[in-house]
Amino acid sequence: MKHSLAILLLLQATLLFMGCADDDGFTTSPTHLLSFSVDSVKLDTVFSRVPSSTRTFWVYNKSGDGIRCSSVRLAQGNQTGFRVNVDGIYLGATEGFQTSEIEVRNKDSIRVFVELTAPQNGQSQPQELTDDLVFSLESGAEQRMPLQAFVWDAQLLRDVHIARDTVFSDTKPMVVYGGLTVEEGATLELRGTTLYFHADAGIDVHGRLVTDAADGRETILRGDRLDRMFDYLPYDRVSGQWRGIRFFPTSANNEIRHTDIHSGMDAIVCDSAALDTIQPKLTLTHSTIHNCQGYGLLAYNAYVVVNTCQITNALHDCVAIFGGKADIRNCTLAQFYPFDSARGAALRFANTLSDTAAPYPLYGLFSANNIITGYADDVLMGAMDSTQVFNYAFDHCLIRTTKVETADSVFFQNVIFEDAEDTTQVAKRNFELIDEDNLRYDFKLSEKSRAINTANPVYALPDDRLATKRDDQPDMGAYEYVKQ
Repeated sequence: MKHSLAILLLLQATLLFMGCADDDGFTTSPTHLLSFSVDSVKLDTVFSRVPSSTRTFWVYNKSGDGIRCSSVRLAQGNQTGFRVNVDGIYLGATEGFQTSEIEVRNKDSIRVFVELTAPQNGQSQPQELTDDLVFSLESGAEQRMPLQAFVWDAQLLRDVHIARDTVFSDTKPMVVYGGLTVEEGATLELRGTTLYFHADAGIDVHGRLVTDAADGRETILRGDRLDRMFDYLPYDRVSGQWRGIRFFPTSANNEIRHTDIHSGMDAIVCDSAALDTIQPKLTLTHSTIHNCQGYGLLAYNAYVVVNTCQITNALHDCVAIFGGKADIRNCTLAQFYPFDSARGAALRFANTLSDTAAPYPLYGLFSANNIITGYADDVLMGAMDSTQVFNYAFDHCLIRTTKVETADSVFFQNVIFEDAEDTTQVAKRNFELIDEDNLRYDFKLSEKSRAINTANPVYALPDDRLATKRDDQPDMGAYEYVKQ
């Protein structure tokens, strides 16, 4: 019995040694090849001179024998700007952009990381850039992993301070690092250009900001990620990609027209100052604010005019007015923010921040021809300190809130109420597309919306004309339209 057990143990040890020997052996057979988790590495569109995000793939050995690489190299060396790390070994200049130290044992795998910082190409449109990661095996076989990107030349702006009147109208994209600061007394004009903001970059305005379309091109302010989080989801649809615009107390007479501001933190913040009830601190027309990881429009003790705009999907409120004056007309304020169920209101207005904060008298909030809706049963929030001025009025609006039947009903004229008995689907049916799975939204009115043909044409804003209050009318009274 003891002899049988000894023989059995010896046999097991022999088989284990043979198995290890097989796994430790390396083949020179040209039929034994590596396999890969992807057919190619695609980095989408990237800006020249701006580091891309990292892509990764796996290299497997399913051949039955160990495989040793005589070299792994970039086919074009350092000419294209691709950077590669293979199994922890960086293919840099000191290594001649290659390595000969790669072994992949049988049934094992290694991981490869790929990045790109592409040189300028001198072209106005994205240009294809390719290279190959070449695996040369000891057997003489050669396997290639194609690397591909589209490279777009851009103008890089780093911590720029605008100290005198300046116009940006270049069709070439501008990538902003650190931020843009408009100094007091200076005006920055953006005319039909696109600014791509990196991470925490934004625009700080102590002077004046004017944006508008040019030659049929709207101005676009967005994050600088051109790649995708997932195959179906571009980073451009993800909120919080850049900081947004902040108007400081010294800033006044800002105009934002025909501008798309999306996927930032707080899209627009107007800081408090001595209230000017004649000249708006901000006039926002024919523009879109969408998908913010903060506020869409936040104003403290400021006079803001908002007309013919879409302000949608914000983690906090789409629009929040704390004191001052606000004239909001012909707008869609829709709160369908998809990333957090603790989202704020579509419209919040108040004459106080808290019991201990300084008062913010609300001299007038006028809302006309607006759609104010969203997921929640109530997306309209008001907060009042009874010791402070609190003037507001809603006329010809569709509002998702409980029908007002108290004494405050006099402030709601010709209003369509979507109350709590209406399902969320009723709110979503106002618009062409609310696709939470793919984060795609189209806020054009659908044929099913109850808001169709209910607007008052008196409040229309044709031909970019601004609403200007007549001197003989009360604060919440009628408005006429005059040419600028």
